[in-house]
Amino acid sequence: MALVRMVYDLTRLFPKEEIYGLTSQLRRAAVSVPSNLAEGAGRDGPREFARFPGIARGSLSEMETQLLIAADLGYLPPDQGVFLLLEKVSRLITGLHRKTGAVAGSEQ
Repeated sequence: MALVRMVYDLTRLFPKEEIYGLTSQLRRAAVSVPSNLAEGAGRDGPREFARFPGIARGSLSEMETQLLIAADLGYLPPDQGVFLLLEKVSRLITGLHRKTGAVAGSEQ
């Protein structure tokens, strides 16, 4: 959720002509990460949940690419703490994905 907040704060600084482009795409990808984790947690059992951290990781990768594009275009301030937070979230989701995959696999 902190990453979502940071992305929203950063995209407020983007040029207005990006509102329907990069700003919208970044915000959607950011919101998708915790949304997929929440959706998976609401599913029946660990086997169904196991898919959703992988989907969240996909959205995180999409967001990373979009942030790199924004940085390349000069839309991000020099202090890019968002990349540190993104890396931390990525490690957490990767660990969750591994754990849920192992749990789901043991139920077969």
